[in-house]
Amino acid sequence: MNRIGTYLLALCLLAMPLQVGAQTLGDGDEIEVIEPRAETGGAQTLEDILRRQRGEDVDLDFRRRAIGSPDAGSDETAPLGTLGGASDPELWRAMRFGEAEISSQVRSPGATLLVQDSGMEWLLFREGPLRIYGGYFLLGVLGLLALFFLIRGRIRIEAGRSGITIERFKFIERFGHWLIAGSFIVLGLTGLLSLFGRRTLQLLADPDNPGRYESAREIYAASALWSKWIHDNVAWAFMLGIILVFVMWVAHNLPNRHDLVWLAKGGGLFSKHSHPPAKKFNAGQKIIFWAVIILGVSISVSGLSLLFPFQLPMFASTFHHLNNFSLPELFGYGALPETLTPHAEMQLAQTWHAIIAFVFIGIIFAHIYLGTIGMEGAYDAMGTGEVDLNWAKEHHNLWVEEVRAKEASQPGATPAE
Repeated sequence: MNRIGTYLLALCLLAMPLQVGAQTLGDGDEIEVIEPRAETGGAQTLEDILRRQRGEDVDLDFRRRAIGSPDAGSDETAPLGTLGGASDPELWRAMRFGEAEISSQVRSPGATLLVQDSGMEWLLFREGPLRIYGGYFLLGVLGLLALFFLIRGRIRIEAGRSGITIERFKFIERFGHWLIAGSFIVLGLTGLLSLFGRRTLQLLADPDNPGRYESAREIYAASALWSKWIHDNVAWAFMLGIILVFVMWVAHNLPNRHDLVWLAKGGGLFSKHSHPPAKKFNAGQKIIFWAVIILGVSISVSGLSLLFPFQLPMFASTFHHLNNFSLPELFGYGALPETLTPHAEMQLAQTWHAIIAFVFIGIIFAHIYLGTIGMEGAYDAMGTGEVDLNWAKEHHNLWVEEVRAKEASQPGATPAE
């Protein structure tokens, strides 16, 4: 009976909730007792498990605090610590939350980070929302352009071709344009391959045929390896093109009062017999120009961060400045994290790089459409550098007047008629 009574007393003591607040020891000293989690004494609860299954956020502070102490076995002030230091679960939790003391002979900012908890969040976002919504966005842009073409048709030269041409762009200008265009197409294709290639090949392969399924994986592995090499090296040509185009055209793409008229009339794209006045670049082309410059710089900076891993962190400092201006609070969010692990910096750089790329590709789809099948005579500007005079008068009449005035000012020169 005494043994049974002892067991019952032990069960009663275990079932009693821990007291919250300060407890007094025998010598009069007080220790602070941390409030336990409900029903578990500080461990994971059933609600934690259910929230995780529902895909909701789970407060992991109870695990972050339970990482033990390496000195617990020898510290007289912590007699109830783990004998000999942190236990295996505590050690793994310390690794997970970046609190473990790890030494490495590898001289890299990320060498001592063995477990990075946010890596799975990044992977799920990349495989889920990024790929799904990004793909739908590009398909939606193509669908809208196809619908616009069916409704509006090709924008023709209303006066017909005159047979007289005027120089629109010099060779160096066309070189800068095609340097950006060519490199961007290569970068876009290789980037989309890295994001969609494996999944696409797996869908095309027969999972019930192990040989065919394995071949699809091998094809993707080889293509992904080469596409990464091409992507990393062609990126330098793209960045050079951004610099060239900015230097050559920034003066022509500053806003002026004619841009407001052009925007008010929709550039004449939605109605016939409407040609708003414009200089060398109209408001629509200026929007494209600044989009290419801003997005091009942004995607280049994040690309450089990926080309040189852990060497160019930029998000922690950016979040710091955003918090200083209270911008997150304006949109109903809390303060952004100002301390990030090296791997988290890389994951944010890759995510930002991909999001900007999707927006960039969508804009370039519209630009390619108007420069080819969408508008008669537009391709000649970058194809040969010479455009038909009637096309130039209809779309850039103020620029034509400037060219004529310049030619007339030169002795012996005959301006275009």
